[in-house]
Amino acid sequence: MKRTIKVAGIQQVCFEDKAKSYERSAHWIAQAAQNGTDLVVMQELHATQYFCQTEEARFFDLAEPLDGPTAQFLSAQAKQHNMVIVGSIFERRAAGIYHNTALVFERDGTLAGFYRKMHIPDDPAFYEKYYFTPGDDEPGFEPIQTSVGKLGVMVCWDQWYPEGARLMALKGAEVLIYPTAIGWDRDDTNEEQTRQKDAWIGVQRGHSIANNLPVIAINRVGYEADPSGHTTGIEFWGHSFITGPQGEFLTLAEHQNETLVEAELDLNRIEQVRRIWPYFRDRRIDQFAPLTKRYID
Repeated sequence: MKRTIKVAGIQQVCFEDKAKSYERSAHWIAQAAQNGTDLVVMQELHATQYFCQTEEARFFDLAEPLDGPTAQFLSAQAKQHNMVIVGSIFERRAAGIYHNTALVFERDGTLAGFYRKMHIPDDPAFYEKYYFTPGDDEPGFEPIQTSVGKLGVMVCWDQWYPEGARLMALKGAEVLIYPTAIGWDRDDTNEEQTRQKDAWIGVQRGHSIANNLPVIAINRVGYEADPSGHTTGIEFWGHSFITGPQGEFLTLAEHQNETLVEAELDLNRIEQVRRIWPYFRDRRIDQFAPLTKRYID
């Protein structure tokens, strides 16, 4: 049985005003719908600018519940355009507990599932540990079943860890999805900026190859100033991309402009590729117990 889906990622700039971000997102979602898209993937924290450049308690006011205004916007868009949408929110789970959460909405606007970011960075201009609690075992690394397939949704910093991708694949994920917000320090040299961008692309292509799965990685674009003025801000580098199950590029945004990143995914190819590259068959699971340790010494 043929299992081909049309997918699109939305690479866009974001604004302090959520309503303005929604308006920009709605424009690109409508464009994707005109192109017959089945699955749309948004970037990380697409309703606002990337507030984690600094640690300020006032930004907790941006957080929303799972059924808050951004979720309602995404739900309405999914239902209006009859498509599955993967979006992102700054989630207020309870007083003092906040998450960086991906939401998946079905074609009828219902919430198919969610994923709370598991790996939380804390680097200059990416002070996420101040804002986000890591995800729990539930839902954890659990694929989300939708009408277009089983989606292995993770978020940004998770993309640097092969363990999450492998767990999603072992649980039957048919696509690995990474909403992202990553960019350059303007003080870095051009050579360093290129190394960082190439590493970001390369590690995710590795997940695609090692698990014989398509990958959808969608990043934001544009310059966002550091509200504290301590750094030169972040130039988000875009370069969103989609690969097939052998890591081959199906589409790559080679620029930093807003755009739709579109491709057709043949989900039947997953089994075809695994028959000739049977990585899962040959895994030495009897030797992997030490992987649960922080460091082997």
